[in-house]
Order: sequence, then structure tokens, then C-alpha cells
Amino acid sequence: MKPKPNMMPLIGLLFVFNIENVCDEKREEVIVSKKINIDSELSELFDVLLKSEFLRYPPGAQDKYIEIINYYLKVGGSFDDLFEGMDTYFDQSIHDQRHFMEVLLSCLKCYQSENAPES
Repeated sequence: MKPKPNMMPLIGLLFVFNIENVCDEKREEVIVSKKINIDSELSELFDVLLKSEFLRYPPGAQDKYIEIINYYLKVGGSFDDLFEGMDTYFDQSIHDQRHFMEVLLSCLKCYQSENAPES
């Protein structure tokens, strides 16, 4: 049986939204401008702030993020540990952490497939 994956890498992935991240007024304005409980705006936020960073990771690291999120969604795991330690620039609280992660997973898979080499 495969051990439960550590959620810590996701903290690094989502660090772009953290107040402890380097001060960047433009980034902060983008984060605050989005309604994170509306899928389309959350996806736009991920596109603007996560996509290029995610695509810089090697394919194995990209797969690891996707696997971790998939695992916790599949087993009904809680994302409380992930979000409790995050102090973000979000202008509103996340109403449904699981749904937030589902949107993130969908975006990461999309980025990965868009960037896949042609066969």
C-alpha cells in the first residue's frame, strides 16, 4: 500500500497567494480583484499567477502536485492543514476548500496537457 502523500509541496505551490511572499503590489491587486469562490475568476487567477510557475517545474514535479491533489480529493481528505497555515491576500474566505482544490487540479491538468510535446 502506497503511503499517504505529504501535503507540504502544495504549500509551496500556493505560496504565491501568501502574505509572507515578497511584496508585489501588482500581484496583490490581481489577487484582491478576483472573487475566489467563482470558478471562472479563480481559474483566471491561477492562469495569471500559477501557470507559468507550474510550467517551469520538471514534468515529474508537475505530476507530483497533481497526484497529491488527486489523492486527497479521492479519499475525501481534508485540506484544513493546507489552508490553516496560509495567510493570503484573498479578499474573501474560501467557502469550499475541496472545490478550490478541484478547480486548481483542473487548471494544473490543463496547463500540463497544453504544454505536452506533440506526438
